[in-house]
Amino acid sequence: MKSNSIFSKTHQTFLSLAAITTNLLVANSAMATANVPDNEKPNIIIVITDDQGMGDLACLGNPYIKTPNIDQFYGESVRFTNYHVSTTCAPTRSSIMTGRHTNRLNMFHTITGRSLLFEDEVILPQVLAQNGYTNGMFGKWHLGDNYPFRPEDRGFHEVVQHGGGGITQGPDYWGNDYFDDTYWHNGKTEKYKGYCTDVFFSEALKFIETNKDQPFFCYISTNAPHGPLNLPKEYFDKYKNNKNLPEQVQRFYGMITNIDDNFKALEEKLAALQLTDNTILIFTTDNGTANGEQTYNAGLRGHKGSEYEGGHRVPLFIRWPNGKLTGGKDIDKLVAHYDLLPTFVDLLGLNFNPVKPLDGISLKPLLYPSEQKWANRILYMDTQRLQNLVKYKNYTVMDDNWRLVNGTELYDMRVDRSQTKNVINEHPVEAEKLATGYEKWWQSIIDEGVDQRFAYIKVGSPHENPSRISAHDMMTGKFGHVWHQYGAATASQATGRWKIEFVQDGEYKISLCRFPRESGLEINATFPEQEPQIELERVFPASVKSDFAKAYIYVADLAKTANIEAGAKEVSFTAKISSGKYDMEAQLIDNDGRVYPAYYVYIEKL
Repeated sequence: MKSNSIFSKTHQTFLSLAAITTNLLVANSAMATANVPDNEKPNIIIVITDDQGMGDLACLGNPYIKTPNIDQFYGESVRFTNYHVSTTCAPTRSSIMTGRHTNRLNMFHTITGRSLLFEDEVILPQVLAQNGYTNGMFGKWHLGDNYPFRPEDRGFHEVVQHGGGGITQGPDYWGNDYFDDTYWHNGKTEKYKGYCTDVFFSEALKFIETNKDQPFFCYISTNAPHGPLNLPKEYFDKYKNNKNLPEQVQRFYGMITNIDDNFKALEEKLAALQLTDNTILIFTTDNGTANGEQTYNAGLRGHKGSEYEGGHRVPLFIRWPNGKLTGGKDIDKLVAHYDLLPTFVDLLGLNFNPVKPLDGISLKPLLYPSEQKWANRILYMDTQRLQNLVKYKNYTVMDDNWRLVNGTELYDMRVDRSQTKNVINEHPVEAEKLATGYEKWWQSIIDEGVDQRFAYIKVGSPHENPSRISAHDMMTGKFGHVWHQYGAATASQATGRWKIEFVQDGEYKISLCRFPRESGLEINATFPEQEPQIELERVFPASVKSDFAKAYIYVADLAKTANIEAGAKEVSFTAKISSGKYDMEAQLIDNDGRVYPAYYVYIEKL
């Protein structure tokens, strides 16, 4: 079914239809609930976990996991049972924030410069801030670690975050391991005591108490249960004697039970502050399970990264007592992550004039059933994870009843939730309808020019100087583990370029490092593997390579090589650079001429 020739090439204008929908949404919401006093505006809390799928909760049928507090919330909530996200983490977060499909946003990977959310996208905290909300973000951001992509650059007033897409990744603080870590607090590093999930919830509860008398948006985005599967021993012990669970799953479930205990603390805080009734509380996850498929997957095929249902169909529970969203009700209509922003706009009557058409639509007609008919939508998810967008790459096309997978498989979801029987030959009309939809949708992305754009890290700005840049965001097709701290330790090999914008003319110092400055390590430092601990799934690997000999920099009209002296922690180059957008190469070269990235680069305007 991939061939273009068997489908009509007439492209309806997706974007103009989306613009009409968006304008109606804004007009109707503003008329409905404009000028609501601040003390009546509901608070918003989103709890989003990482790598937890549809089957990783007891309330959704898992016979092994212990999640009593989220189970109770499930019983009090409106549940979307056919809710879809992207197949990996950063793409999902970008669509929640923008109301737009991730392929439009430079967010179709989790590394290599394709997890930097375009600067000109207007996102949820910015909309809320313009409508009188104070916003806090705690945990995983993964939409960019440098200016202008950081949460504090995008509408959040209080931020406590780790770096990159997970603790221990390249942008994260060196040596973090989930326990007593150092995180970024409003752009400055700060050491915290305790387990990562406990810290993020604790900081969120402080934010809630501080802002209890004004409307707030609290975004609690845990990195758990993303790997490495490090967790407190007491939570590992809850599962370690279960013979039905491999150790990896024992750890995974233990991390989720820890989240569940923190969810209880959140509920207790809301009750103590008498905020429960006028708070929109949402629990959801960012993609399909990363580890639970081997034990229980709620009858779904596939896992994180998969175009099959188990890769992108996840829980979405919403409770708002003052808004009469309670009672344990299920909604089985097909909806997606990019519907959340327009839903908030509609529910709260936010003043919002989108500068770009939204892919999402308000879910208010489903939350408050009326005579308005809900259309049988066609939605699209794919797994790109490449340097550039590629048409027909690992995709699914969905409507209420059917799933077209990769253009060659069709599943009737009314009778085949597990996607085991391909019925494409029996239902060619349905397959063609979905395939034609895909062609139009893809063309709408190309028409935006996304395939010709890049996101540039801005340096030399008063908002961030110096800029600490990691190989996580280096554009490369062969990335190995250069995006991870472990890659710096083991000297993972790759070459590539960063997209850098120098915002001012001036003199700059560019310093190339193997290890970040906070590590205190020399470029050719060696160290042994970390000692095993029961709490740690993976230990920090050894560094054995000690023959880096030269450093090379290329950016603007600067192209220089320098020797790496004995004991050097970095090699610095100073030059006058004109403002502008450039490709930058920064390399470490060993005695045999092999090329590696500078895993960390610092750029400072002098």
